[in-house]
Parts: sequence; structure tokens; C-alpha cells
Amino acid sequence: MDYLKVSSKSSPASVAGAIAGLIKDGMPVEIQSVGAGAVNQAIKAIAIARGFLIPSGIDVLCAPTFQDIEIDGECRTAIRISVYPHALAVPSPTLSEGHAPDSVDHASHLSVVQADHAPAASCHVPADVACVAAAIRA
Repeated sequence: MDYLKVSSKSSPASVAGAIAGLIKDGMPVEIQSVGAGAVNQAIKAIAIARGFLIPSGIDVLCAPTFQDIEIDGECRTAIRISVYPHALAVPSPTLSEGHAPDSVDHASHLSVVQADHAPAASCHVPADVACVAAAIRA
């Protein structure tokens, strides 16, 4: 399987464009990073890609794993992040619920992050994303 290899010198915006393009086509993306700086760039790229995708009704789910790999004859541990497309479901309010059709609160369907970068208590963050965020803060 091919992996999108992200290094500490990778441009998060460029990687985000690659992620968003594949996700829009319905293709999952496999990212591989070795080292804290590389993982940081990969996570930033995923966050930027979400910004590209959410306005079109697509979000992503992430599943990080560890993988021992060999680089120049040396055994290293890589972080592999599988990124999957996830359609956002926006319920259609009805007049019987007391809402006008054009008053949908789209922001309530997005994950909101507080200034300290911890998920807001009222947000629903997929478990895999929360685990990645917790690992980065540690």
C-alpha cells in the first residue's frame, strides 16, 4: 500500500491539498510520519484539509497506528494515520419545530476547539481524533 509520506519539512498546506483532493474523490488517505516534527506537520495538514472539505459537506475520520519500519538499515517507529471521508449530516429543520428553513445552525455540527486546544465539553469529537490530539498535547 502506498503512503503519503510527511516529513518535518513538508508544507502542511500542500499536504492538505493532496488529502482534500483524494478525500473529495471518496478515496481514503494513508499518511506515514516518523518523528515528532513530521507527525506535527501531518496533523496540521489534516486540520487544514478539514477546513477545505467542511464547506462542501465532507469531514474526515482518522485512525492512527504505530508501525515499525526500516530506514537506511535502522529500525524506526512510524505513525501511520488513515484518513477516511465522512459525510456531514445536517438535519433539515421543519416549520413545526419552530425553525425557519434558512435558520440551520451549521456551526453546531462542527467540532469547536477552545483557546487552550482542548475539545469543548459540548463537542462531539471522534475517539480517534481525540486520541491523536491527546498524544500531541502530551
